[in-house]
Amino acid sequence: LDSDLAVPDGSSTGSDAVNGTAGRFVSSAEGTALAYGSLLLMALLPIFFGALRSVGCSKSKVTDSYLETLQMKECAKTMHVKIFSQEYINLLLSMYFFVLGVLALSHTMSPFMCRVFPANVPNKQYQLLFTQGSGEGKEEIVNYEFDTKDLICLGISSVVGVWYVLKKHWIANNLFGLAFALNGVELLHLNNVSTGCILLGGLFVYDVFWVFGTNVMVTVAKSFEAPIKLVFPQDLLEKGLDASNFAMLGLGDIVIPGIFIALLLRFDVSLKKNTRTYFYTSFLAYIFGLGLTIFVMHTFKHAQPALLYLVPACIGFPVLLALFKGELTEMFSYESSDEVLPHTPRLTHFPTVSGSPASLANSMQSFGLSTPRRRRHTPSDM
Repeated sequence: LDSDLAVPDGSSTGSDAVNGTAGRFVSSAEGTALAYGSLLLMALLPIFFGALRSVGCSKSKVTDSYLETLQMKECAKTMHVKIFSQEYINLLLSMYFFVLGVLALSHTMSPFMCRVFPANVPNKQYQLLFTQGSGEGKEEIVNYEFDTKDLICLGISSVVGVWYVLKKHWIANNLFGLAFALNGVELLHLNNVSTGCILLGGLFVYDVFWVFGTNVMVTVAKSFEAPIKLVFPQDLLEKGLDASNFAMLGLGDIVIPGIFIALLLRFDVSLKKNTRTYFYTSFLAYIFGLGLTIFVMHTFKHAQPALLYLVPACIGFPVLLALFKGELTEMFSYESSDEVLPHTPRLTHFPTVSGSPASLANSMQSFGLSTPRRRRHTPSDM
């Protein structure tokens, strides 16, 4: 999931933040500002709303819910460009992300659909049930409950999915990317601040090494077509929607800090002071860190590992605030696992990446999605 921002003139090497065209396009100042401002805004939306929805997930009393359906998993770990051609890998990834993207976008749209769905239209309930065996030995394989609202969301998402598969348009890519990011922030829960600090610290070192030390990430970004990053054209003002010179921001630079910010929001709620001090502090720290990334990148004309600036900001600002308020002990002793569902996928340990470090250039890491059961959303789920 990890990816960084693009350099305006496409001269970057050593990062997966790459330009979308082979030529050197020098964008206008207005185009550059629009591209980076749009990326910043798109990064903030899934973090803000995903964090708010993560609190709703934590307060839910339903034992089997959609919280079970999103977890981190290695994607295409057996694919290698030396064995399979890039075209076949991109085709497989397109199909894979078509399914994931449709489901993720449908889940993202569900709360909104609950608000706008006409009251005079019947909302029928459906159930998809697969069982194995018979009698007392019967076992449920799939038990999926949904309604008319979910079918409408699924239909709209499928249209976006077909658009993405056929055209690979950057807007369709961003719709899927935003859905993945929002679902990741909402459904992946850190259990405490210490775990979050270790996770962010480890990825900080990882990001810096692979961006500045090798060209592994740039190879991944150039070789595979997948909605694992948000893109925005720097030549939009000149070419309109057919623009092709993109600045990029990886979903890892959104989801990883985002789940830590969501944890701090749940910590704010646990304090029962009717304030969101730590959440807003970390949210503003993220804006500062990403803005600093853009500034340094634009100044030195070289792609930057975004976590190099995001991790110190997102950890340092809230910790300093807690130290100033005398709540540092409470922050590090807070356990989010006491307030979330038993089946919530909490990050209490860190996933490992199989294979040698060099194989990262030819492998993908993404979210897996399984849907054994899903509860019906209500407007209170927002």
